[in-house]
Amino acid sequence: MDRVQGLLLAAGAGRRMGMPKALVGDWLDSSVAVLRDGGCSGVTVVLGASAGEASSRVPGGTDVVVADDWDTGMGASLRAGLAALGPDVDAALVLLVDLPDLSAAVVERVLAGDGGASALRRASYDGKPGHPVLIGRDHWAGVVDSAHGDRGARDYLAAHEHELVECGDLATGEDVDA
Repeated sequence: MDRVQGLLLAAGAGRRMGMPKALVGDWLDSSVAVLRDGGCSGVTVVLGASAGEASSRVPGGTDVVVADDWDTGMGASLRAGLAALGPDVDAALVLLVDLPDLSAAVVERVLAGDGGASALRRASYDGKPGHPVLIGRDHWAGVVDSAHGDRGARDYLAAHEHELVECGDLATGEDVDA
């Protein structure tokens, strides 16, 4: 069976919200639960803004990585998270912490099928691409090379064929901090 690690990006300062995203309500707890309950083998949380305070809120049994350059954008968080995953991980399921309406059913649907090293697919909501995004190990180097600023894996996905998994019947996929 392929090992898929949930990769929760929670490093942002949440300037428009007035506080770091990792400190908003129960977003950390619920996002980690969504990844675990949806079928990820484990979960790694990437922190940045207020990492010291936020790390105390991360649920037990969850790996934590701090993106030192988190303030340069989501790309830094994605690069730090992928770099922290061990050689036994075949794919990463990337989720943003500020998507509180997502459920384990969305994760399950995106994970359905091949979750191996060549996997590349993402959730869509009424045809609009969103998160989570499943990135197989074969794609990590390319994603890391293209992940700059707040674009994350967007440029890589635009340049590479990937599967869209419709999840609009399960959630809106709306980014609360957009």
